[in-house]
Amino acid sequence: MESWLCQHLKSQPPWLLLLLSIGFLKLLAFSVSLLRWVHVNILRPAKNLKKYGSWALVTAPTDGIGKAFAFQLARKGLNLVLVGRNPEKLKDVSDSIVSKHGQIQIKTVVVDFAGDLDGGAGRIREAVEGLDVGVLINNVGVSYPYARFFHEVDDKLLADLIKVNVEGTTKVTQAVLPGMLQRKKGAIVNIGSGAAIIIPSDPLYSVYAATKAYIDQFSRCLYVEYKNSGIDVQCQVPLYVATKMASIKRSSFFVPSTDGYARAALGWIGYEPRCTPYWPHSLLWALLSSLPESGIDAWRLKYCLGIRKRGQLKDSRSRKTD
Repeated sequence: MESWLCQHLKSQPPWLLLLLSIGFLKLLAFSVSLLRWVHVNILRPAKNLKKYGSWALVTAPTDGIGKAFAFQLARKGLNLVLVGRNPEKLKDVSDSIVSKHGQIQIKTVVVDFAGDLDGGAGRIREAVEGLDVGVLINNVGVSYPYARFFHEVDDKLLADLIKVNVEGTTKVTQAVLPGMLQRKKGAIVNIGSGAAIIIPSDPLYSVYAATKAYIDQFSRCLYVEYKNSGIDVQCQVPLYVATKMASIKRSSFFVPSTDGYARAALGWIGYEPRCTPYWPHSLLWALLSSLPESGIDAWRLKYCLGIRKRGQLKDSRSRKTD
């Protein structure tokens, strides 16, 4: 049988053998990729986050993904430093966490990320002094109220986008990182966005997408700089999550709740430098990667123009009411 197969293959034209070889290699590569996807998304165990330290710091923890992170970290037994701008909301979240996880210690730090950021960073340094802060979740971020062309972005919104999204994450990391270096362990998670990584462009959200591209490159560079110092740095790249920022109220298969996202996110900490933790998002990423960029650009522009139109109508009604 083997002799017949060899003779049969030798009798085929070289171009056919080349095509068969290429097809086999592509099938092999796809099989390896599929097995790896199954491993990292389903089979791979989450790391014990307490090995990094007994405390975690979360920015913007009073709503959305940040709040979900705080509750999930408390469920893992980590004490919390919660950093946000509203002291009443910080107290409400702290009280809720303590009522559910009574043994958890919580410290709060009031920081207006669009205001005195240097002073806020100083208060964070004071708060974490002497604490074994092993996990940092840089979640703080702002987006547009609704889609708009770049020339329609006012000075206040432009300044807030850059200051909160870029300077906020940078300065909080700068405040917490020295302690991790001293202890030679830590995990830094920066929340990026599919707007900067998964889709080729995000028209009418240009500055937001650009700030998230900064987060991605900042994270990758720190990953390389500090991976030999016991510090794992990661940029998490979610697509849509049911949050106020995304203006999505209900979760679905492709749009997780904040708790659903945070649960998935904790399982990825300490692994790849860039990831999309919620596995249905990775399916969308694979699909988008296979499509022509020009087609995605055209779809995204049309979609965002619709958001812009609805936002302008809402603003117009609000002005008439006032």
